[in-house]
Amino acid sequence: MAIYAYLRVSTDAQDVDNQKHGILEYANKHGLTKMTFVEDTVSGQKKWQLRKLGEMVRNAEKGDVLIFAEISRMARSTLQVLEIMEHCTKAGIEVHVTKQNMVLDQSMSSRITVTVLGMAAEIEREFISIRTKEALAKRKAAGLPMGRPVGQAETLKLDAKAAEINDLIAKGVNKRSIAKVVGCSHTALYDWLDRRGIRERGTPRGQK
Repeated sequence: MAIYAYLRVSTDAQDVDNQKHGILEYANKHGLTKMTFVEDTVSGQKKWQLRKLGEMVRNAEKGDVLIFAEISRMARSTLQVLEIMEHCTKAGIEVHVTKQNMVLDQSMSSRITVTVLGMAAEIEREFISIRTKEALAKRKAAGLPMGRPVGQAETLKLDAKAAEINDLIAKGVNKRSIAKVVGCSHTALYDWLDRRGIRERGTPRGQK
């Protein structure tokens, strides 16, 4: 039996960490070991067959287990979620969803649950879209500026890890490795170092 854990990777490193943490907790609690993590960077709006998810599902065999952090990580539409579940049901593949603490198998109750959860996720996304459009319309009607504020933010996400980054730089750790340690892309780290004026040895420019 093979166990695959699916992570839909976004630009929000914390979101990815939360997915992985939830899956690991669930796996430990249910005795699911030797998982293979599949990280997918393609948007959930793209058809599941064209993402790494599609490859993972196709490679899974009868008796294998697929683990997701939540239903919405499968796909952005009810139809696609049901397509995935239909394939897994026919192939005898179990699907575990950690956030809802459930196992979706070939039973009718599982199929009903997937339908309800998929519809709920789709409806919530629609509500979010409507609220966003309404808020933008109100700002426009009030003559307020649209889009992001002009200029760069004073507080950056990596500021919280400044001490750790400086310590690693002082120890001679290369920047790509540091980026992996603090959970960000190397370009985000380079930008933060430049914005904060950090030199090679971890001290701000202008200081000795």
